[in-house]
Amino acid sequence: MDILFLILGFILILGGIVGSFLPVLPGPPLGWVGLLILSLTEAIPTDWWFLTITGLVALAVFVVDYAIPVMGTKKFGGSRAGMIGTTIGLVIAIVFPVLGIFGIVIWPFIGALVGELLNRADQKTALKAAFGSFLGFLTGTFLKFLVSVIFLGLFISKAWEYREALFPYFFS
Repeated sequence: MDILFLILGFILILGGIVGSFLPVLPGPPLGWVGLLILSLTEAIPTDWWFLTITGLVALAVFVVDYAIPVMGTKKFGGSRAGMIGTTIGLVIAIVFPVLGIFGIVIWPFIGALVGELLNRADQKTALKAAFGSFLGFLTGTFLKFLVSVIFLGLFISKAWEYREALFPYFFS
């Protein structure tokens, strides 16, 4: 059963990393669930301090991820349409990966620009607001990715620390 929990937890950790880029998956909270499932194994003792701290970090990043694009958009004079355009641009980049990794950077910006232009902003205002929305998106994405990768490191560290208990047949 421990191996099943280990595999499921690892899949959730990887899902958390993917969720850093996909707006439909809550990256760090998903990664935290992976850490929680790892702690449910019989081989690894449950560390409630570890789970509480990582859970609070995941929750804080989840909340801040919604605030950062709003702050960036408002600071640069943008609207909700720009933020929606950024998200649509990201979805386009993922569904049609024509430009590869560059597409994940360029499509959200184009989406924000189109959203602002459709919101009846002049070109200069739309460009400035699109940049703010895009900057907020990049900041939030980077923060989620960073926390998710740290969760991966913590997961691997915990699994490695208790490897003999997780895989007794290999280490006996």
